[in-house]
Amino acid sequence: MEPGSLKDLVEFMAKSLVDNPEEVEVNEVAGEQTTVVELKVSKDDLGKVIGKQGRTARSMRTILSAASTKLRKRSVLEIVE
Repeated sequence: MEPGSLKDLVEFMAKSLVDNPEEVEVNEVAGEQTTVVELKVSKDDLGKVIGKQGRTARSMRTILSAASTKLRKRSVLEIVE
């Protein structure tokens, strides 16, 4: 996994979950210590990305965290409505 692929990872996960993959938008905002990965999906797909009781979103954050650790970075996933 090369640097800069956190965005690709989130995009891949989101597109695999939703009904409208063409509407998935991912932005990476690099801060001094932490990278914020912003995920935007269509309104209809919001529930699929968040999941029951936020389980899917939590799982995505866990995977992102593991990938970030491997890259020696800190990152957070924000789901933008």
